[in-house]
Amino acid sequence: MTEKEVLASWVELDGCYNFRDLGGYRTSDGRRFRTGLVFRSDGLQLLSEADLQKLRDEIGLGAVIDLRSSLEVSEAGCGGIIDQATLYPVPLFPEAGGQSREALENFKMPSDMGDLYYLMLVAAQQPIVEVVRLLADFETPAVFHCAAGKDRTGVISALLLSLLGVPDETIILDYAFSRQNIDLINARLGSSKTYQKLMHDLPEGAYDADPACMKKFLAKLRESFGSAEGWAEQSGLDAAIRESLAARLLE
Repeated sequence: MTEKEVLASWVELDGCYNFRDLGGYRTSDGRRFRTGLVFRSDGLQLLSEADLQKLRDEIGLGAVIDLRSSLEVSEAGCGGIIDQATLYPVPLFPEAGGQSREALENFKMPSDMGDLYYLMLVAAQQPIVEVVRLLADFETPAVFHCAAGKDRTGVISALLLSLLGVPDETIILDYAFSRQNIDLINARLGSSKTYQKLMHDLPEGAYDADPACMKKFLAKLRESFGSAEGWAEQSGLDAAIRESLAARLLE
C-alpha cells in the first residue's frame, strides 16, 4: 500500500473543516472504494453560499445523514444545505430526556476514546445499521456527519470501510487524518456552549484523533464479534444488504 492510496481526499470548504471523500481506498482483495459517492464531515451548519454551490455543482451532493441529537440540531441548526439536499436525521443516541434518571446517574464514561467508540457501536446499534442501509440504497452522492466529524462519524466510517474489506491500517490512517485540522475543529466546538459541556464530559482524547484509539476500537470489535461482518449479522444487517453496499461502492 502506498502513501498516495491511504490519503484522504479533502473537499475544501469555508464553513467546515473535515469534509472528505471516503472513497479511493483499496480493499484487501485489490478492489477500490469508488470516489465521489460517500463523504464524511463535521457540522455543515456554517457552509457559505460558495460552499453550497460547490457541493451542488461539483459533487452533486443529494443526501445528508445527520448523526447529531435533536438538541444539537435545535441549538446549532442545519444551515442552507437542507434547501438543496435531502436530510436524513439518524441521531446515534436518544436525548437525555428519553432515558431514565437512574440510567443517566449510573452511566460511567469510558476512560478513553477507543472504549467510547466501542460503546457507541453497541449502544447505537440500530441507528448505525440504518446509516449503512441508507448508504446501500442511495442513488446520489451522500455525506454523513456529526459535530467534529471524527467520533460518531469516525465509528461509522471505520465500520463501513471494514465491511467493504479495507484493511485496518488504512482505517486507522483515515481516522487520524482528522488531526490535520483538529485545532480548527476544536476551536469551533469550543466557541459553542452546547459543545463546551459535551466535550468537557468526554475523555481527554476527545480533543485529538489518536490512531491508538481507533486501533483499540477495531481490536475490541473483533474480540467481541470476530469481524465487522460478525457485528453486522448480530445486528440484523444481513448479507443481501452488505452485498448491495459492496456492489454500489466498490469497483
